[in-house]
This record gives sequence, structure tokens and C-alpha cells, in this order.
Amino acid sequence: MRRTGDFLTLEQTRRLGGKSNLVGALLVLQAWALIVGSMALFALWPNPFTFLLGVMVIGGRQLGLAILMHDAAHGLLFADRRLNDRVGSWLCAFPVFTSLALYRPYHLQHHRFTQQAEDPDLGLSQAFPTSRASLRRKILRDLTGQTAFLRRGEQIRRALGPSDAPIRDQLGNLWRTEKGPLIANFGLLAGLWVAGYWWLYPVMWLLPLATWYQLVSRIRNIAEHAVVPDNDDPLRNTRTTYANPLIRLLVAPFWVNYHLEHHLFMFVPCWRLPQAHRALLDGGHRLSMELKPGYLAVLKAATTGGKGGGRSPGERTAQHI
Repeated sequence: MRRTGDFLTLEQTRRLGGKSNLVGALLVLQAWALIVGSMALFALWPNPFTFLLGVMVIGGRQLGLAILMHDAAHGLLFADRRLNDRVGSWLCAFPVFTSLALYRPYHLQHHRFTQQAEDPDLGLSQAFPTSRASLRRKILRDLTGQTAFLRRGEQIRRALGPSDAPIRDQLGNLWRTEKGPLIANFGLLAGLWVAGYWWLYPVMWLLPLATWYQLVSRIRNIAEHAVVPDNDDPLRNTRTTYANPLIRLLVAPFWVNYHLEHHLFMFVPCWRLPQAHRALLDGGHRLSMELKPGYLAVLKAATTGGKGGGRSPGERTAQHI
């Protein structure tokens, strides 16, 4: 088992592990500023271009909120633990119908058993490579809202509890399980209503969440662990994918593309991952690392020319964060 000291000096470890309340706040603010700005652009100049741009930017920032929640799950979003968990829940997880408290143990198990039989995310990668036809069907399901409908339907059914329980008990279970997301989304709707733009909530919040967010979440999952060359090597059982500014805006927010570095150095906040990447390259590890020049290259590697493929094992139930 390789250790951090095999790749970083003590000084690099201390510097890369530094957390910041200020930077954490700025990252959350940036995500919401892009969301509000995209909504305002469409409200002021409604046309097909601002609509598509809004759906893609907001869907990308919704994934960004999930990424910031992911950092909070590691205790990295803020230096202050209480602030980390509160902001990570109320401004990052709950708005996209996710729970930080439920995600944290699930995700830490993924880190402990990456690409092993006990990895709860294994179902997201083990079906690849798949056929190009199968990938096209998955993309179509994502962009038409079918994936979101299935996921949210299962989320609600789990929250309701036993199907033979009285309706009152089921509703009580639903409220106890989902009250955070329900309160956060009601607050967002109420704020837009007071501003006179209530219709932006279904059009510029729920629609991106049901479409573009689903697609970029899938692309992210494929890029991170699908068709990696060695499930037992920490430099090759996950992947870093290079991304240009446009891709970072729409597909890979908040340095999520540096996934190899995140797995190798779980103590590094997302905004320091590019520095961790440079440290690995400077240390002479480039040829040992699983790197791809872009997401199209990843999708090409993860697909074949055949027809096969249906829904991947675990696709409907695994958490895509």
C-alpha cells in the first residue's frame, strides 16, 4: 500500500492540506452567482440561446454544488467543521435533493474499497466498456428526464418506507427523510416568487436538474473509474481528465476532473488539486498515472462499436455524486 510520503514531501503535504473558510465561501458564492446570473439572463432576454445556455450552465453548477458537498463530506470545504457541515448541507446538498449526512459514510466506503468488491460505486464502472448504441440510449434517457424520474422515484419510495404502512406514517417518513431538500427547495421557490419570477424554479432549476445535471453526472462517473487499467494501483484505478475552460464551466466544475489526485490525497481541498497534480508530474510519476486528454477521449475508450448493453448494474440505485 502506497502512502502520501511516497509522493509528497512533508512541506508539500502541509501546504496542500491547508483549508480556508474564505475560499470555501467564495466557491459556494461563485456557484450560486452563476446560477442566479443564468436565471436573470434568461428572464431578461428569453430566447432559445439563453434558454439552452441557462440549462447547461445551471446544470453544471448543480453538479458543482454536489462537488462542494463532496468536499464537505471530507471536511475540506471550510476549516470550521460546523460551518463546513451546515453550508455543505443547506447551500450545497439539499438544493439538489441530496443529504450530506447520508452521503458521507457511503462515499468514505468508496474511498476505502476503490474498485474492489466492497466499493458501493462499483456498479457505475464495471459495465464498461459498453456499446456506443447503449451509451447513446443512456444519454437520451438523461436529456429527456427519464433518468431523473427513475432516481427520484426510487428516492421517494425509499423515504416513504414500507408500502403497506398507513399513508400518515409514510408521509411522516418522507418528511423526516427529505425535510432538508424540501425546505431548501421551497425557500428557493419562495425567493423567486417574491422576486416575481416563480416560473424560473421549474424552468431554470428543476429542468436543468432533471436533464443536463444527469448527463454531466454520468460523464463524470465514467471518467473517474470506468475502464481503468489496474484496479489495485492507486495511480491507475482512477483517472485524471484534462479539461479546458468551457468544459470546466459546463461539465467538470470545481476541479472534479483531478480525480486521481483526490483519491491519492483525500486531505487536499478541491481548489488545491491542480497543485497536487503538478507535484505528481514534477515528482516523475506522469508515465505511471492514468491520464486522458479530454472527456471525448474517455467516452471513446469506454465504448465499443457493438449494439449490446442495457442499463448498467447498479445504475438505478447508486448515488451519482
